[in-house]
Amino acid sequence: MLKDEDRIFQNLYNDNGSDVASSKTRGDWTKTKEIIEKGRDWIINEIKTSQLRGRGGAGFPTGLKWSFAPKELSARPHYLVINGDESEPGTCKDRDILRFEPHKLIEGCLIAAYAVQAHVCYIYIRGEYFVDGEKLQVAIDEAYEKNLIGKNASGSGWDLDIYIHYGAGAYICGEETALLESIEGKKGQPRLKPPFPALIGLYGCPTIINNVETIAVVPTILRRGGKWFASLGKEKNTGTKIFCISGNVNNPCNVEEEMSVSLKELIEVHAGGVIGGWHNLQAVIPGGSSMPLIPQSTCETLTMDFDSLVAEKSGLGTAGIVVINKDQDIIKCMARIARFYKHESCGQCTPCREGSGWMWRMLERMAKGDASRDEVDMLEDVTTQIAGHTICAFGEGSSWPVQGLLRHFKKEIENRNDLNPSIKKIKDIPYLVDQHLLDKKNV
Repeated sequence: MLKDEDRIFQNLYNDNGSDVASSKTRGDWTKTKEIIEKGRDWIINEIKTSQLRGRGGAGFPTGLKWSFAPKELSARPHYLVINGDESEPGTCKDRDILRFEPHKLIEGCLIAAYAVQAHVCYIYIRGEYFVDGEKLQVAIDEAYEKNLIGKNASGSGWDLDIYIHYGAGAYICGEETALLESIEGKKGQPRLKPPFPALIGLYGCPTIINNVETIAVVPTILRRGGKWFASLGKEKNTGTKIFCISGNVNNPCNVEEEMSVSLKELIEVHAGGVIGGWHNLQAVIPGGSSMPLIPQSTCETLTMDFDSLVAEKSGLGTAGIVVINKDQDIIKCMARIARFYKHESCGQCTPCREGSGWMWRMLERMAKGDASRDEVDMLEDVTTQIAGHTICAFGEGSSWPVQGLLRHFKKEIENRNDLNPSIKKIKDIPYLVDQHLLDKKNV
């Protein structure tokens, strides 16, 4: 269990104030000028030493990402963009940072902006977080008043302006290039990559995009040292992480813990245990709804970090842990998630636009027991036709939960549905009308 002195977010439950004075008592805005005076190379190298990986889902090394920003300034300004479009079901960590620990984020913005040579920072917040955005704006105003940001921010000689930009509730705007399109006033649709945002991003200028939690931990890492952060967790999975635990638990909560903490410890110790007891656990979604679920048998020994979950054919993602007990219909749960992704697809790529609808409709039939034998194999085929065939990772995010269901609960689907050859074939199901595909499948 993480020691209290190693916790970065000491006001995660709003036990203390979120204003500047209260934040300073927790170590925020301490030696900020001295950190910046050590220079960009020192800051980036220290973040590389810490092995900090992005906390927004992809887990890309933060120091490496910062190093992609052009070293030489040109006529095009550099931008820093903070992704606070926290729309992944089961995830609510960034919200608590925005409202309870805003000055950690603002100080992190200043240091990161200096490291990538940006004078302007945009914090993109999902539209539903309007009240939380208002609290962040109060903190930004305080920081301006105290000369912590703005002209000659914190006496560092670096100028930084921070602006909040609200989204309109689109899940797809959590994808970094769709987020940039949204800030520019366009429809939030992902861009083709390359070019990558580090070279051609916001308004065609070099842009570094990081998650709220990623930036908020930067000042503490630099004050305590990259080696301290790297000493927590395990190699390539270092530091602390805010885990969001929800679903069928007695005490849903956010908790900061060391990377590689036991999943069972998170559920039993911090979340009060599974409703009905550990034996009543059916499955866990470990990293937000887009990650494949993990069956109860694996949850006993699973550790929560990027590599351990990849080994189990899942992912840490946003660390939004959703606990599903045996009182729930697992097929209906996945059908509900498939409906969400069908609704949130931006529609730009055909495999995702059409395939997400297919998956939802098939799962609805399977939940009711109306599926045919052909449909089970067809569902798996549809997921493979979506994943890896779209501009952004939304295709994978929509298909992975279904793949997890088929990997671990295929027997439940088969037992519920009367899967025998006499059941009508796919060509008799009205919503599957692509005759060319049916001819290829010989059905």
